[in-house]
Amino acid sequence: MFRALGVEAEVKSNWLGTMTKVIKRTKLAATLMGVMAFAGTGVAAAQQVDVAKLQNEEQKILNADEQSQEKINSLFEQSQDLLIEYRSVVAEYENLKVYNDHVQRLVNDQNATLESLQNQINGIERTKQGVVPLMYEMIDSLEQFVKLDIPIHREKRMDRVERLRDIMDSSSVSTSEQFRQIIEAYQTEMDYGSGLISYQGNLEVDGKEVAVDYFHMGRVAFLAQSLDLKNAWIYNNETDEWTALEDEFIRPLTQAIRMSRKQLAYDLVKLPVFAAESAE
Repeated sequence: MFRALGVEAEVKSNWLGTMTKVIKRTKLAATLMGVMAFAGTGVAAAQQVDVAKLQNEEQKILNADEQSQEKINSLFEQSQDLLIEYRSVVAEYENLKVYNDHVQRLVNDQNATLESLQNQINGIERTKQGVVPLMYEMIDSLEQFVKLDIPIHREKRMDRVERLRDIMDSSSVSTSEQFRQIIEAYQTEMDYGSGLISYQGNLEVDGKEVAVDYFHMGRVAFLAQSLDLKNAWIYNNETDEWTALEDEFIRPLTQAIRMSRKQLAYDLVKLPVFAAESAE
């Protein structure tokens, strides 16, 4: 009985030893499994972290690419705008260059014209020095001519000469205007020497003033006829006197006066003239 108990105790002891070893091994395996499970969890977590980082970096790259593309698009648009502006500036420059060249040619022409005008002005100043004395000589000659000529509008013509002298002393009248009026006076004197001309006036006869129609054929003959058509006279340039005409010349003179006034068609009429005396 004691042996049996001893054997049983030994068996229990062996069984307890074995169970202890099994339990230890089980704990060790469990521990190893826990460690491995923990390690696997750490690896998986690490892999998840790496993937998240990669995804994050990839997103950053995509965002950077988008931003870069936007910048590229913006720069391209700016470059296109600059190109258009450049072409516009070039076109405007060409237009301005053409216009400036045109204006420069105008300025050159104006400068040439101004230079020419200045030369002319300088020439005019030199010309004045010779023209002014000439104008005084022309006025003196005109006055002398009127005094020696037949007395056609003599008072009127002498008044014209005096006006010419007045404008020569006027600073408000230019030299060119002075010369123009002198030439105009000469032209008027020339007109007196052509055509049939008549006008009314008064003639002193035997100390009396008689209203008459004056008539002259250029400077060939200068006659007068009373308004009652009863008397007529002719001017004698040599004696500076008026001489009465015979009755036979009264009617032809009346016709000549009417022809000068366009009241009668031109026709041949018989009028007296003073012939120049032949030299002995």
